[in-house]
Amino acid sequence: MKKKLSAIIVGAGHRSMLYASYATQHPDELVIVGVVDPSAPRRDLAARTFGLTPAQCHVSVEALAALPRQADFIINGTMDRLHVPTSLPLLAAGYDLLLEKPFATSEAELWQLAQAARRHGRKVSICHVLRYTPFYAAIRQEVLKGTIGDLLNVQAVEHVSYHHQAVGFVRGKWNRRDASGSTMLMAKSCHDLDLIAWMKSGVPPVRVASFGGNYLFRPEKAPAGAGTRCLVDCPIEADCLYSARKQYLDHPERWAFYVWDTLEHLAKPTLEDMTASLKGNNPYGRCVWKCDNDVVDHQSVAIEFADGCTATLNMIGGAAKPSRSLHLVGTRGEIQGCFEDSRFVIRRPDPRPGHEYVEETVDLRITADMTGAHGGHGGGDLRLVADFLCTLRGEPPSISATSLEDSISGHLMGFCADRAMADGVTVALGRA
Repeated sequence: MKKKLSAIIVGAGHRSMLYASYATQHPDELVIVGVVDPSAPRRDLAARTFGLTPAQCHVSVEALAALPRQADFIINGTMDRLHVPTSLPLLAAGYDLLLEKPFATSEAELWQLAQAARRHGRKVSICHVLRYTPFYAAIRQEVLKGTIGDLLNVQAVEHVSYHHQAVGFVRGKWNRRDASGSTMLMAKSCHDLDLIAWMKSGVPPVRVASFGGNYLFRPEKAPAGAGTRCLVDCPIEADCLYSARKQYLDHPERWAFYVWDTLEHLAKPTLEDMTASLKGNNPYGRCVWKCDNDVVDHQSVAIEFADGCTATLNMIGGAAKPSRSLHLVGTRGEIQGCFEDSRFVIRRPDPRPGHEYVEETVDLRITADMTGAHGGHGGGDLRLVADFLCTLRGEPPSISATSLEDSISGHLMGFCADRAMADGVTVALGRA
């Protein structure tokens, strides 16, 4: 019989509520015993979902931290700029943390949180959920087995869809660094930087260079005649790929947690409610070329590791099809695959006459490894929660375990890449 653990949600947004849903699917392992959120509708939603009393609903982290410890751990899914400020008092109050990525918004914050976790002796796991998917876990297992020898190069690519780019990084919560605290690279692709660091686990990255910028979503790139709000003053809206009508009214569930957050007080917003919102002051009703965004829409990162291995990450926003791909080249072969396909190829040199290489396909769609692999982030979301519960119970960690210390290298690569891009230099990574 597994020990049942308790958790409190801090920031009852999309990510926290998803992780907390493990309690409804596995009530014998996890129970939600509280929520912290300044928003009354979100506190009420969490209370209804998990059967919380008014005494278990808190307006601030400070109010919770002032009480005797109420749970085994915290699920912290606040916005990026709040991760460290909300985590520090909770660590001091004796809580372990399951903390959303990116766990910090600067190198200074990174070391501040790491030192606090060490000082208070608390366990902190970062929500790098892609590590827990069958696709990436199986590739990591092949690397650990030495299937392709020593890694020479890691190539990661993330294609961010046009609708995700618009909702998150042009119109939405991550469109300005001064608002969210994070660059697009850290908000969207610190998953991929973490995967690169994970494939080279134990070997520190030492130098980073980066190039990128906002190519498309600028006023001077707006189509002739474009208005300022799609449903108010735009005569070309019907022909626009980024029309708020097409992206949000025609797909009302796709980005509902972001686009309709101003309608949370309504049990079931109607099409008329949504239309009125987009015509009003809803930021998602703005023309994508005439927003206040200041983050990139594409960025390339080059990394050198201490053993001489190199790596690249290409993050491209505005793609027709969202996808992540990974290509590892080692001294005895290579691994290449696309996350969305749930399969990868292992190739090895074959010098026999009439041959060049041999390859085998690992298809995770038809193996037992794909059990439970559907849902958020290819099944990684709830696998991460299950693994953190194992850690807190003192059970051996999985190969995917994402402790705070394990996450430092990937975050450092991202912070240094953004500095390298801004300053036009190669940046050496420091440690502490």
